Amino acid sequence: MKNILKIITCILVTSFFLGCQEEDQTFGNIVAPTNIVIVSEIVGQDAANPNGDGSGLVNFTTTADNALSYKYSFGDAEQNAPSGETSFTFSELGVNTYTVTVVAYGTGGVSTTATTEIDVLATYSAPADLLEALVGNGSKTWRIKSEKQNHFGLGPVGGFVAAEWYGAAPDEKSATGMYDDRYVFNEDGTFTHIVNSTNDDPTVDPTGTIFGRDPLVEQLGPHSETVNGSDIENYPYQDYTENWVITAPGGAETINLTGLGFIGYYTGGTHKYEIFNRDNANELTIRTSDGNSEFDWWFIITSEEEGVTNQLQTIYTNLVWSDEFDVNGAPDPANWTYDLGVGENGWGNNELQEYTDSADNVIVEDGSLKITAKAEGSAYTSARLKSVDLFEFTYGRVEVRAKLPAAQGTWPAIWMLGANFETVGWPASGEIDIMEQTGQDKNTTLGTLHYPAMFGGNGNTGSTSVATSTTAFHNYVVEWTPDVIKIVVDDVVFHTVINSDSLPFNDDFFFILNVAMGGSLGGTVDPAFTEDTMEIDYVRVYQ
Repeated sequence: MKNILKIITCILVTSFFLGCQEEDQTFGNIVAPTNIVIVSEIVGQDAANPNGDGSGLVNFTTTADNALSYKYSFGDAEQNAPSGETSFTFSELGVNTYTVTVVAYGTGGVSTTATTEIDVLATYSAPADLLEALVGNGSKTWRIKSEKQNHFGLGPVGGFVAAEWYGAAPDEKSATGMYDDRYVFNEDGTFTHIVNSTNDDPTVDPTGTIFGRDPLVEQLGPHSETVNGSDIENYPYQDYTENWVITAPGGAETINLTGLGFIGYYTGGTHKYEIFNRDNANELTIRTSDGNSEFDWWFIITSEEEGVTNQLQTIYTNLVWSDEFDVNGAPDPANWTYDLGVGENGWGNNELQEYTDSADNVIVEDGSLKITAKAEGSAYTSARLKSVDLFEFTYGRVEVRAKLPAAQGTWPAIWMLGANFETVGWPASGEIDIMEQTGQDKNTTLGTLHYPAMFGGNGNTGSTSVATSTTAFHNYVVEWTPDVIKIVVDDVVFHTVINSDSLPFNDDFFFILNVAMGGSLGGTVDPAFTEDTMEIDYVRVYQ
């Protein structure tokens, strides 16, 4: 080793005097690292589990005298670890012996290498449907779903509400260097991050920019960009390849990226992304904790490229039931009955209204069903119609043409509830909210599914802008099949959920039409409120 070091030193010194004769520079001593010590901690290892808990996760710490940085080799995968600390997930099933090589780098780039062997147990095999969703036929390209509300956000570490503390509005971060990134999960276990997907035509250009958290993004190297709050925007970076593997610590499906691989926004940390929701077709909601253990960062990624049409392509064209509301008077009793009264705990949502069947609150006239919420002194009245026991159905396209109330505090809803609600309860019955609107934002409508894994404030929801919802009629639609549920406004799909046998959306449902006041989505009612109306032109079901 001493002879090799002398040769390297001689070459470097000779090169210096030949190439830089006009400058008076000196180098420090070029010293190779020594006394390398590799410590491996197999997660879950104890007397009863000498090869770990089956997760395959191993934490490594390497130290050496005179070392400036380190690199690990795990066979096909390599990871740079400037501090000497890293982790790796071994995924080959069963107990396997792995040789791990560590290179310690000293001044002048000289290095010393050491190896260690470990026996690691891996018992988890990712489900085929998840691998198919990620990889497709060999590789699949993903991006941040920039057009969707809350596509990027943050919340408390360990929280269960996506983007609880902050969620980006559609296209809000368009100037940061994040939206043109692409993430490719390859069947061979490699992960490719393309940092600019727009500059590879006609030839590949690996340069681009990324978005990251200050100062954690400095793990990628020094930068000269000005900090914007706590963000580094348009940080220059290049395409790179790492490895990926799926694990399920505690039952939570998790994407593990090697090295400094990341998705969306660089936050340091473990480079592990828990899959919080994969019910939506071609879409994943994922989260990761940052390197400061300060926040959980949330991302919605999609494998659909920008510009993909969201126009509904229906499979249902046969009209099987409708109410056109063309006979003046009370709603047709063959189609509708009522919920009445104040309901327990304000119908479960702290709502303020009392529901009636009075013509003051519900009437058919001028070709529309009109549900009117009214101030009655310090209280409110309204109406809630339902088709339970009168019309119930499984699968189809529902189309409801409606104009919504404009007053602050009104909470209109067009929705469906599982017909077995009385026997199994909610959310086991399932709920499909075709249209809801909060009391404060009358330019947006929501579409939400509730079921045992996703209910209440954590429902599987999407939103879309409908700027004229209170001044014009719009078509609020759900396309409900055994395979997928699509929620639509004016023929444009804005929320998609994969249906399956494990979800309660494969039995009869009935309609509910109502206008609530206040409550969890209605919020604060305008003190000057007197009355406001939801008008429904028709309700149609196609199969």
